[in-house]
Amino acid sequence: MIRKLEEFGRYVAIAGFRDAKIEDINAFFTLARKKIADVEIQIFDANLIASWEHLYFAALNALKAFQGKLNISNSLAMETLLYASAQRQIDKAIDLLGTKPQCSKIAVLIIAKMLKDAKSALENVSKLVSGERDDTTLQLTDEKMEGIRRLFNISDLEMKSKLKQKALEKETLVDLVIEHVALLVTQR
Repeated sequence: MIRKLEEFGRYVAIAGFRDAKIEDINAFFTLARKKIADVEIQIFDANLIASWEHLYFAALNALKAFQGKLNISNSLAMETLLYASAQRQIDKAIDLLGTKPQCSKIAVLIIAKMLKDAKSALENVSKLVSGERDDTTLQLTDEKMEGIRRLFNISDLEMKSKLKQKALEKETLVDLVIEHVALLVTQR
């Protein structure tokens, strides 16, 4: 999925992969960024991603933080990880939501100025991951809900106050995660 963020003149590409194998994360980033200059790439543990919107709003908030000079990190890619995890500390964000060598489901977020660069970076990442492209890994499933609620400290009371119908429980959780992501900027 690639979307244009008109306000920032950037493109955001978001993808999921299953059966991914990334033994050396630093080497992965070096190779992923090598071919295309001026592209930001971040990878996440897809088991804790609530939806593609979760990453989209993390990217949007990270770009807004940089625009307003409110960024925590010097790296836009790292800022997206901070927002996606709703954390102010880089080490904690990496521990909570960063991918590990044992992660088999990963989510990828790419931010580029040019559409062709976003597409090329996504193609390059797809080759490096050695897993199968599967955007369903981004979807919120029953198996992911408890871990995501724990990660964002979303209580039963918070869920109940937002929940309109039991059938909309997943949508409600996605909305709450996006709220938590957006609230990071207020935690100064």
